[in-house]
Amino acid sequence: MTQHGEYKVPGGKLVVVDFDLDDGFIAGFRLSGDFFLEPDDALEHINAAVNGLGSDATIEQIASAIQHRLPAGAQMLGVTPEAIGVAIRRALTGAAQWRDYDWEILRTRPISPMANAALDEVLTAEVGRGERGPTLRIWEWDRPAVIIGSFQSVRNEVDEEQLAARGAQLVRRISGGGAMYMEPEASITYAIYAPGELVQGMGFGESYAFLDEWVLEALRSLGIDASYQPLNDITSPHGKIGGAAQKRLASGAVLHHVTMAYDMDAQAMTQVLRIGREKLSDKGTTSAQKRVDPLRSQTGLPREEIIQHMLEVFVQRHGGEAGELTDAEYAEAEDLVATKFSTEEWIRRVP
Repeated sequence: MTQHGEYKVPGGKLVVVDFDLDDGFIAGFRLSGDFFLEPDDALEHINAAVNGLGSDATIEQIASAIQHRLPAGAQMLGVTPEAIGVAIRRALTGAAQWRDYDWEILRTRPISPMANAALDEVLTAEVGRGERGPTLRIWEWDRPAVIIGSFQSVRNEVDEEQLAARGAQLVRRISGGGAMYMEPEASITYAIYAPGELVQGMGFGESYAFLDEWVLEALRSLGIDASYQPLNDITSPHGKIGGAAQKRLASGAVLHHVTMAYDMDAQAMTQVLRIGREKLSDKGTTSAQKRVDPLRSQTGLPREEIIQHMLEVFVQRHGGEAGELTDAEYAEAEDLVATKFSTEEWIRRVP
């Protein structure tokens, strides 16, 4: 049976692979797509490099085999050996495409940051159980907050006196990653709840960029030279725009959420967050205030207009219809706030 896989390289071109499996080994491999290769016979070298590899070959092993067979001076534009490896792994694992699903798009009413974090867990679990289809949700919240990653230390990340002075809520989310200071109307946060098949065959690094490619397209069409900085930053030449985090549940569902700065209060951020010099130095700057550049300054557009444009790009690329959360989903999230997210045991699981 012929295997078929596709992978759109973030910021690059479409990679398509077709091949057969012969007793557990790749045979008749054919690479195609709208990328550029020089010289012309580089394509034959790539096909030959992949033929004979085992069906258990990793992305790294596939990329190494391709790199080894490429002629001296070969140029690959819009495609990389690793991207070909991702497309092959997606073919072998039966990965899904965005358009294989009927996406639901949610604009929820303003609720507490803690309830938003709880909703992320509720909706991801529902997708994993098959009780809800793949969903994109825009957060709206009713007060400022510091949201820390699942494994971060409260005392190392947060100045709790400043937090209290600003009436902000301290929230620990279920995904990893770094701390964020968020104010209503000053940030744009969205969450994707998807079956694991959508990112099947990808490592975490590839899946981050893959799930946010539509956002980069939206930002670029607004005049922002947006790009992805591994592992999980959306950035531009003017500074970091936002960051992503992920959590994969045992059911196979994936939670992917992103917060982008729209109109940041840099002074408040540096007062509430204990941003260490080491963390800033690996971003190439010594100033947290210079590190993040909000969307408002780069576009001059209202927050709502940017959100609407983002959603239009998502629908154009992946489809989607407006939906609503049920009263039962809101109630389950509130129960989870009471039993988990608001408890000292959860908030200070890493003191």
